[in-house]
Amino acid sequence: MPVSAAYIGIILIWSTTPLAIKWSAEDVGFLFGVFSRMLLGALICIALLTILGRKLPLHRHALHAYLAGGLGVFGSMLCVYWAAQYIPSGLISVLFGLTPIVTGLIAAVFLGEKAFTPSRLLGIALGITGLLVIFAQRLNLGDHMIWGVAGILLAVVLHSTSGVWMKNIGAKMSALEVTTGSLLFSAPLYFLIWLIFDGQLPHNMSTRAVGAILYLGIFGSVLGFLMYFYVLKHMEASRTALVTLVTPVLALFIGHQFNHEVLDMDVWLGSACILSGMLLYQWGPKLDAFYSQ
Repeated sequence: MPVSAAYIGIILIWSTTPLAIKWSAEDVGFLFGVFSRMLLGALICIALLTILGRKLPLHRHALHAYLAGGLGVFGSMLCVYWAAQYIPSGLISVLFGLTPIVTGLIAAVFLGEKAFTPSRLLGIALGITGLLVIFAQRLNLGDHMIWGVAGILLAVVLHSTSGVWMKNIGAKMSALEVTTGSLLFSAPLYFLIWLIFDGQLPHNMSTRAVGAILYLGIFGSVLGFLMYFYVLKHMEASRTALVTLVTPVLALFIGHQFNHEVLDMDVWLGSACILSGMLLYQWGPKLDAFYSQ
């Protein structure tokens, strides 16, 4: 597959995933929506491994990698599906755009990586300002949206922690193996959560909900992840990072256009601050190096 095609594929999948998450919970509840998605994704990954004649590694480093990946797949995505009940789909993508910043902070603490350059500190400050702009009015009004924002922020922390943990483990495994192991780790946990807190099979599922679950299981949980690792391997990191800037803008437009989501001015202003902060955090160190010469 051409790298450019995979790159465009990632942007399209990541931009449409937030809205698909909201649609997948229609008529069935978010617990069944996320469980069915992960189960489908796990089955597809197992089928791919079988077709390729490969076995899932079960050595110690592999199991640690599945546990670390499972933290992101289970903990993070459970928070996302719960929070999606309360906030517009586009805002999910914007808030998840904070992942590079949060990952950098966690890596600085646990891996000793340098994250606190002047431009990156300014980027972090802009990101926090954006959150405050989005939060401020809703704190006064007691808006339920605040719970959705808090849920996504927790998801970002769990997702970032999972990524740093994976890097620290350093297991040399393919993207398909890590994806399969992580899904196999998380799918039984999703089943238990659904069984305990819901346990009811849906009787009337809308076509849109079924389509969203299939889309997320095939594209969101499998193809998107595989294409991301493919692009990361064949393209410089700075160009790959552009995905996190393009997808939130596209996701806001898609949610507004196809789900009639109304976004207040404070959401737009807060999103602009967050995206500006991401831009500074990603490419600010190059400016620091240029001006220090």
